[in-house]
Amino acid sequence: MGMGEGMGTDESDSVQVNIAAESGEMGILAQHVPSIEQLKPGLVEVIEEAGGNKQFFLSGGFATVQAGSVLSINAVEGYPLEDFSAENVRNQISEAQKIAGGSGSEQDKAEANIELEVLESLQAALK
Repeated sequence: MGMGEGMGTDESDSVQVNIAAESGEMGILAQHVPSIEQLKPGLVEVIEEAGGNKQFFLSGGFATVQAGSVLSINAVEGYPLEDFSAENVRNQISEAQKIAGGSGSEQDKAEANIELEVLESLQAALK
């Protein structure tokens, strides 16, 4: 199964990719029906032919399965899961909760709620 650039894989070493789609969690295998899925903040797991796996956290985006078993993932932000610290994420959640529940502007509260959604998804992925 081939994947787009930037995910650290090539066309010969992945046998399955698990994504967090808006329609639900999905496992994509070779010969998957062509489709487009909107991604929610969450984990993308690449299962390699050799038995290992790579995990990435995406803030959202789109996954496109094309004919010929090619998967393209387009995201504004995506990082290897090991780049994150559970303690730092907890601290950021605490700060965002203060802003979301505070007396700031509606825009500040809305931004904090979006940040909370992403951070809570990241926290779940780190468990």
